[in-house]
Amino acid sequence: MSIKRKRRFHAEVATSSLSDIMFFLLLFFLIISTLANPNVIKMTLPKAKSNEKTNKQYISLSVTEDKKFYLDKQAVPFEELETTLMSKMNAEKDQTVIVRIPFNLQVQDLVDVLQIGVKNNLKFVIATSPK
Repeated sequence: MSIKRKRRFHAEVATSSLSDIMFFLLLFFLIISTLANPNVIKMTLPKAKSNEKTNKQYISLSVTEDKKFYLDKQAVPFEELETTLMSKMNAEKDQTVIVRIPFNLQVQDLVDVLQIGVKNNLKFVIATSPK
């Protein structure tokens, strides 16, 4: 006569370290998300001694070295820049336009962009990097 054991094998998954892994992943993604700015095109900005940061809503206007214009990462030809900018400004009042222009671009290119702001009474701020 064979004797049957009452103990059966139960499959288990050790989940004690799973909470630690989830905590570190959450912490990692929180830190990365604060460092990354999705509305910015990479470029070398002019340097300034003092930099102020804004917490207001803003529209990012980026000009690349090959004179391509981007409004919040959306490519816009210069001829349509004013109309596109005004349509975005009409959608939300009291916004600031942050102009990101490379340090080695001509001054005339900056003046062309700033004339749009003067013509339409817009608030323009030039982005710089710390010295």
